[in-house]
Amino acid sequence: MPAKIRLARHGKKKNPLYHIVIADVRSPRDGKYIEQIGTYDPITNPATIEVDFEKALHWLENGAVPTNTCRAILSYTGVYMKKHLLEGVKKGAFDETVAETRFNEWKEQKLKKIQEKKNKLSKESALDLKARLEAEVKVKDARAEAIAKKLAQATAKEKEAQEAAKASEEATKVTEDVIKVTDSPTKVTEEAKAEVADVAEEKTTEVAIATEEANKVTEETKTEVTDIVEEKITEAASTETKPEA
Repeated sequence: MPAKIRLARHGKKKNPLYHIVIADVRSPRDGKYIEQIGTYDPITNPATIEVDFEKALHWLENGAVPTNTCRAILSYTGVYMKKHLLEGVKKGAFDETVAETRFNEWKEQKLKKIQEKKNKLSKESALDLKARLEAEVKVKDARAEAIAKKLAQATAKEKEAQEAAKASEEATKVTEDVIKVTDSPTKVTEEAKAEVADVAEEKTTEVAIATEEANKVTEETKTEVTDIVEEKITEAASTETKPEA
């Protein structure tokens, strides 16, 4: 049974790295292999391919059959081109020098195309990066504008709230002043009533004292009058009882 040139998957999930191997056609996928002749990384752009040119050419010349992907890889790296030129040498179409010259010319053109593709991708990447940066700047400007607008609205609302609080405070102060003014007459009336009560009490006390003194004088007068009357009565009695000479 002939050998087969195929890929063996390695690497991590969603980040594959393939080994280009020579395996028996009866060997299962990603199973045992005879020899590794290169690697293939499809994640990069362009894809990264490393092939042991001489080993790959040797296996092709000895009947190894590549899979479609490996055939494209070997064609891309020039292994099939070299095999075709060597077959032309064997048939006598041209000698090895011409074959080597043609291969070098093909290789140079291939490398030039690869480099042009890399330059194009690099330029596109730079343009894409610039476009993405400009888009991000626009998004940031829009966000900054929206934030500034919200901040201005919040500041206006805060100012309105402060003005409302100030107005409320002034209204409260005016209300307190009105209450003070309203309460003042009542307070004055109460104070006047208290003063009148005090004066009335003082006058009542004075009248009571005067009345008491008058009563005292009256009693003393009555006592003196009684004493005088008694003396007159006594004198009269004495006169009536005295013998005539």
